[in-house]
This record gives sequence, C-alpha cells and structure tokens, in this order.
Amino acid sequence: MARVAVSGGYSLYELVMTLGLIGLVLTLGIPSFGSIVANHRLRTEVDHFFHAIHLARMTSIYRRKVVTLCPSRDGEFCDETTDWSAGWIMFQNDSRHRAHIRDASEPILRRHRPFARHRLTANRRTFSLRSTELRATNGTVLFCDDSGKAKPRALVISYTGRPRVAYADRSGRPYVCDN
Repeated sequence: MARVAVSGGYSLYELVMTLGLIGLVLTLGIPSFGSIVANHRLRTEVDHFFHAIHLARMTSIYRRKVVTLCPSRDGEFCDETTDWSAGWIMFQNDSRHRAHIRDASEPILRRHRPFARHRLTANRRTFSLRSTELRATNGTVLFCDDSGKAKPRALVISYTGRPRVAYADRSGRPYVCDN
C-alpha cells in the first residue's frame, strides 16, 4: 500500500483567521497600553515632586535652613510664574525674606526637568520648607498629561510640609486639566 505524503503547513483559512485574531487583539490592546504608559509616566512625575518635598523638609531640619522649591526654565534661577512645566529647582534659601528669588550664592540642591508631555501648575510660585521656626508654604500642584490618557492628579502640601496625592478636590470633584 502506498503512503500519502502529508504537508506540515497551514491552510489559507487558518492563516487568515490567525491574522484576524492578532489584529483584533492589537486593536483592543494598544489603546489601553497607551493609557497604562501615560499613567505610569505621570505617576513618576508626581513621585519626583513628592520625594523632593520630603527631601526639602528633611534638609531644612538637618541644616536648620529654609529650603525652597520654585519653577525654573534655566535650572539656575526662579521664574515669576505658577507654571512648573519647564522644570523646577530646589535650593537652600539663605535670604529668607525673598523666597521667590534665588541668589547666585545660594546652593542648588536639586534640579528637575519634567517629561515634555506633562503640565505642572501650582497655586504658589514657591514652596518653602522651614526647620522649626515657622510653618511651611502650603499649596497644591496639579499634574496633567497633554495626551489626556492619564487621569489628572494633584500633590497637596500641608502647612507642615507633608505632601499627599489626591485625585479629587475638597468637595469630591475630580481634578480637571485646562486644555
């Protein structure tokens, strides 16, 4: 009896169905993957600022000096704005009466440039943390993703310098980013 040779390939029907299934999975999965990446990047940005507040608080206590965070485009001096999107600096503020101005002699402790697609806006031009003399500058920094894929969140800083992340304001309304 003669044997028939069997081919090990796939039929055209199986190939079309497999490619169709792969296309469907990619169509459904890629947009959600984009929001996962956007949320992770925005969370990373919030974490940078969160840890900077803790570092400023700890440094002010350790050095018994005022430590100030302010928005900065050039990474050297403070900007006169509440838009922190271009970057920010943390410095030891020896001239405490001028919190929004960094003198050339005051040491910079940290510089940060946010991810290009993020907008950071605050209700303060600076945040100053003091060791024990006076309370810190309280305020809120709103973090927004320009693509709109990530949910906006805010970093709320208390009078004691303690930061917390919030997704809604005091009345329970979710934060909204201006476009």
